[in-house]
Amino acid sequence: MNKRVLRTILLAEDSPADAEMAMDALSDAHLANPVVHVEDGVDCLDYLYSRGAWEGRESGDPAVVLLDIKMPRMNGFEVLTKMRADERLRRIPVVILSSSREESDLARSWDLGANAYVIKPVDVDQFFEAVRTLGQFWAVLNQAPEQG
Repeated sequence: MNKRVLRTILLAEDSPADAEMAMDALSDAHLANPVVHVEDGVDCLDYLYSRGAWEGRESGDPAVVLLDIKMPRMNGFEVLTKMRADERLRRIPVVILSSSREESDLARSWDLGANAYVIKPVDVDQFFEAVRTLGQFWAVLNQAPEQG
């Protein structure tokens, strides 16, 4: 029998409060996908490349990366640039999950290859609904293209 392994949802978010809200919202959406939380861009890439603290993790790419823009050590734009430049990582859907409402950040995200841009609402209920919807859409409905 072919056992289907659930792919992770990778959350790159430096704000503990926002990360907790996002993880709670994903949990409330009753997704079976495990959520991995990293706090900056360097850790995000370490997870994707299975290096550093993530060396030896189970293989496989995440179903989606929820990526904050403004993080320490390496920002979300730098992570997205590196992902889109890598043949193996470029097909992973990336959703920018940011509090920035600046048009330049939105435009830059699209230019760098983001699949979606969600502004983190200040209202907790709106935030939960936005993240729940994202999790269901990307983790359940989208499948990675076949590697050929």
